[in-house]
Amino acid sequence: MQSQNRIFDDLARVAGGALNAVTSLKDEIEAMIRDRTERFMADGNFVRRDEFDVVRAMAAEARAEQERLVKRIAELERALAEKNPGN
Repeated sequence: MQSQNRIFDDLARVAGGALNAVTSLKDEIEAMIRDRTERFMADGNFVRRDEFDVVRAMAAEARAEQERLVKRIAELERALAEKNPGN
């Protein structure tokens, strides 16, 4: 009976060691994937979300300003045409 308990204890230790090895391997693989992903993102010239939002807001503002200027030019051209109907 004593030898059976020893065998079970040894099996439990081996299983525990294997579980620790698998857990360590999983952690190492996750770290490598994280590192490669970060390197890919850095090499790909990707921007952070906050930087993207700032540029998008600037583009929207520029577009609105451009639309205002187009309307203003049309008004000025209309006024000029009314003053000089022959040209």
